[in-house]
Amino acid sequence: MRGHVTDGGPMNEGWMDHGNCVGKSPDIFFPSSGLGVDRARKICRECVVQEACLAYALCNRIKHGVWGGRSERERRRLLRQAAA
Repeated sequence: MRGHVTDGGPMNEGWMDHGNCVGKSPDIFFPSSGLGVDRARKICRECVVQEACLAYALCNRIKHGVWGGRSERERRRLLRQAAA
């Protein structure tokens, strides 16, 4: 995870360098509990690349971790809604 949308969108990974997650432990974004998800969301909440991060995770069907402030379950729900 990293980030900036204007660097070419979510498939161009240049946005990753601007995320609030840069320099933080990956364990924060791949938690084993709901409390861990809340911790990651707090970091994502103010991130300038939150949209690009979420789009990247959705486009690449990333199944694990918190991306763009969304949990695995939330991303699955978004994908189902988009398919409907």
